Amino acid sequence: MKSKRFGVVAAAAAVTVGLAACGGGGGSSASGTDGSGGGDKPYIAIVSKGFQHQFWQAVKKGAEQEASKEGARITFVGPPTEQDVEQQMNMLTNALAKNPDAIGFAALDSKAAAPLLQQAQDKKIPVIAFDSGVDSDIPLTTAATDNKAAAAEAAKHMADLIGNKGTVAMVIHDQTSRSGIDRRDGFVDWMKKNAPNIKLLPPQYGGGDQTKSADIAKAIIASHPDVKGIYGSNEGSAIGVIKGVKESGKKGITIVGFDSGQAQLSAIKDGTEAGAITQNPIGIGEEVVKAAMKAIKGQGNSLPKTIDTGYYWYDKSNIDDQKIQAVLYK
Repeated sequence: MKSKRFGVVAAAAAVTVGLAACGGGGGSSASGTDGSGGGDKPYIAIVSKGFQHQFWQAVKKGAEQEASKEGARITFVGPPTEQDVEQQMNMLTNALAKNPDAIGFAALDSKAAAPLLQQAQDKKIPVIAFDSGVDSDIPLTTAATDNKAAAAEAAKHMADLIGNKGTVAMVIHDQTSRSGIDRRDGFVDWMKKNAPNIKLLPPQYGGGDQTKSADIAKAIIASHPDVKGIYGSNEGSAIGVIKGVKESGKKGITIVGFDSGQAQLSAIKDGTEAGAITQNPIGIGEEVVKAAMKAIKGQGNSLPKTIDTGYYWYDKSNIDDQKIQAVLYK
């Protein structure tokens, strides 16, 4: 499988924003103190899966840049961790209460949000999904990486790196979001079809939490001393696996991750991590706002069902290439 290419990320000045707490999570506003602001600019409320990881900060940056270009106001909020489904539902409820012109939403639980999305539809507020889809036809489009294809790319590289044989473990960020499910299934399906001599251990779920994922990695190594590779399905999972392997003292384990962030970049450069899949988080944020503005202008029917924002495999050999540097976040 060839690594996909995607369009050049548009360069634009980031909007200066103030940080504000929302339901205990992090958030930013480009519109005013309450997020809905005054003035005549269209208002887009964006609710992400999290706020603490560098990935989400990069998505926020892309959304802010595109909002500045489009003449829109946005808010961007997310729960403290990617396990806080109830808190995310509260944030979506708060966003609906502000009657925005459109909503961007990345679901932690692809089913739990259905009643709130129905409220948005009843209020004629267009919804743009991103990163993770939802079990609903209400979102006009979903701006996301093709997570199954990206996970298959990670599996291919893992198999090559360990000589197409041995035991491989998986630390997955969740089994409720579309991205978690697809990054698990894409990895598993590729291995089953293409690597019959690789034994896959059952997936373990760390909620994208670095500490929990590190503990899982150490438990895997203790119970399966023959493990040759461990796959971490998002930023927190991968960083946790890196930490867990280091703390275990076990040598010779191949680590393949997902996303970037400084910890993974450093681990790849020093050889601790073999490589990872990087998404285009700034591009995801930009596409959410672009799609929302089309919907606000009555062009929602022209939106495709999905907007593929692309991915790359990167490792020590290409981490400094210009096309890779353009989509890494630190």
